[in-house]
Amino acid sequence: MPLLAVRSALAVTACAALAVACSGSQPGDSGETPPHMEPLTAVGDGEGRLNLVAWAGYVEDGSNDDSADWVTPFEQRTGCQVNVKIGNTSDEMVQLMRSGQYDGVSASGDATLRMIYAGDVAPVNTDLVPNYETISSFLKNKSWNSVDGQMYGIPHGWGANLLMYNIEVVRDAPNSWAAVFDDADRYKGKVTAYDSPIYIADAALYLSKTKPDLGISDPYSLRPEQLDAAVELLEKQRENIGEYWSDYTKEVQAFESGTSVIGTTWQVIANAIGADNKVQVNTVLPKEGSTGWSDSWMIASKAAHPNCMYKWMDWISSPEINAQVAEYFGEAPAQTKACEFTSQPDFCDIYHATDEEFAAKIRYWTTPQTQCVDGSGDDCTAYSEWVDRWQQIKG
Repeated sequence: MPLLAVRSALAVTACAALAVACSGSQPGDSGETPPHMEPLTAVGDGEGRLNLVAWAGYVEDGSNDDSADWVTPFEQRTGCQVNVKIGNTSDEMVQLMRSGQYDGVSASGDATLRMIYAGDVAPVNTDLVPNYETISSFLKNKSWNSVDGQMYGIPHGWGANLLMYNIEVVRDAPNSWAAVFDDADRYKGKVTAYDSPIYIADAALYLSKTKPDLGISDPYSLRPEQLDAAVELLEKQRENIGEYWSDYTKEVQAFESGTSVIGTTWQVIANAIGADNKVQVNTVLPKEGSTGWSDSWMIASKAAHPNCMYKWMDWISSPEINAQVAEYFGEAPAQTKACEFTSQPDFCDIYHATDEEFAAKIRYWTTPQTQCVDGSGDDCTAYSEWVDRWQQIKG
């Protein structure tokens, strides 16, 4: 099984990669009320075609690896011919879905609300997706994939943003994010962090535990003064950063070469480093908890092939297929029954697939809105402001 370069093929920010505005309000910033849309009431015959936007590794047809093909059997079963456009970042996925050319998207929580409130995706009738019933309950009806109890996606896979360190260099076995924030100068120039505006939430989460007087209750619901505090912490951290990463291979190379010794990671990255036996690393979910992702398949509000999209959502969330995707991609499957079909017997244990206690420690990526996503008010900072401040942090 390959350890795939999962979330981004480009270590660039959205503003460098796309011709999009990086200041001012953007569609979906307010988060007040999604446009009214009725979900599909029945699934009919497929339309013969399905156009998807997806993370690399989510829609495999055997052309990249002949052992990874869950598209061909889907096409044979449904008659829906699948075409996929790889989204390199969440921001790129938002822009692609806004074009109206695609039927669905595998969206992370830093993109979902933007598309929901902008009217780019439609509510999902989960009764039409039989495999939804046995998806982990801790991934259903959450702030990043639903509004007022209405689901807007089918959970696909999830994972935590962990703390990773080189055990030969970092010998005190850190169990706190302080190692990359307040104590980062101990590893000056060899600290690494995720390259995205959503990383601001990591700083906010840490501050919520270490500076309770700031009143941060949700790392994605930040008032201006709370955002200022998170940005200040990240600007201080910037002095100790060797490099930011969004391409997972870049972090693997940095740890193996010794240019990075500590920072934020995903379990699949640690597995890749460990598999080469060049460097010994350890990962930990720090005592403050962590941020993380939960990806959902969402249907476009103007999908030209809605029946095929519903068939795909049920197919990709079925136990056997969800197991294949999770192992290939390197994440916990959303489907509870997937663990019966993984080729690696302890895969679900490694990724804490059905561990509700572990999952409860994760604050999953959720798009910041002026209408606070935790329901606490309408005076929070929107994602567009986070984009601006991230550029400020990196200089």
